[in-house]
This record gives sequence, structure tokens and C-alpha cells, in this order.
Amino acid sequence: MLWQLYLSFAKVGALTFGGGYAMLPILQREIVDNKGWITTEEALDYYSVSQCLPGIIAVNTSLFIGHKMKGKAGGICAALGIVTPSLVIIMVIAAFLQNFIHYPIVQNAFYGVRIVVCALILSAIVKLFRPAVKDGFTAFLYLLTLFLGLFTSIPTWLLVVLAVLAGIVGSRVLHKGDGA
Repeated sequence: MLWQLYLSFAKVGALTFGGGYAMLPILQREIVDNKGWITTEEALDYYSVSQCLPGIIAVNTSLFIGHKMKGKAGGICAALGIVTPSLVIIMVIAAFLQNFIHYPIVQNAFYGVRIVVCALILSAIVKLFRPAVKDGFTAFLYLLTLFLGLFTSIPTWLLVVLAVLAGIVGSRVLHKGDGA
């Protein structure tokens, strides 16, 4: 199982270009859909908490999932798996990129990668929207957070903390009569 964790997260790490947000659809496909190790809701929870913690979102998320599957050793194997491809790719690129960066074909390749990363992020948003937005309150919270994230300089971590607090208060107010 530890080897499977390492390989699965190495696969996610090797296919993720563009950071933590671009990781979501690949993580969903590999860990949730293919392996069935966690649910979509758990992936959302792990990803949300990882966003608030210091460090790299992909590493934090892999630690949570690996720990759930096989304790501390699982967390370590998953985290090593997610970072190994990046370390190898960065070392190779650093060794050769300076010699080729000024070529138009290399610059155009980077433009193409940027577009793909945007598409992957949008794909993740679409796939995670349905399980996250369950009622009018969560839809309002989504729209408010989206607006504040796009049009203010409020830090992401603060938006997440405020959304957590709003979720707690909102659920208590909305479910006051049903024992929640």
C-alpha cells in the first residue's frame, strides 16, 4: 500500500502543471475515481484545509490522504511521491532552460502550458461545484467569496477562515429547529 501511495501521488505530481489548483482534476481522477481511497467531499475538505496551512497545497493534501490511508508512513510516502517528479523536472529544466529560453518555440510552449493550466483549474471548479454548493446559503457563500476573492485584496487564508465561520453560524441558524 505504501508503494501504491507513492506511485499514485508521483503520477499526480508528474501530470500537474501550474500549482495546487491545477492538481484538483488529476487528484480527483486518480485518487477518488480510480483508486476510491477518498470521496469527493473528503477531497474538498483536505484541499480546503491544505489551502489554509503554510506550505505547498499539493504536499499538504497528499499528507492528509496518505495519513488517512496508512498513518504517518502513508503521509510520508504520498508527500514524497507528489514532490519527486517536480524535483526531477526542475533539475532537468534548470540545467537546460537558460540555453533555450530565448527561442520563440520555447516561449510559445509556455503560452500553451498556461492555457492548459487555466482549463484544468476551470475543470476542477466545475467538478467540485456540485458537491460543495448544496443549498441557497452555500450558493450565497460561494458568490460572496468569489466576489471578495476577485475584487478585493483580502488574503485567501482569511477568506477561508471567514467561510468556515460563516458555515458554522449559517448551519446553526438554518438548522436550529432540527437539532443540528
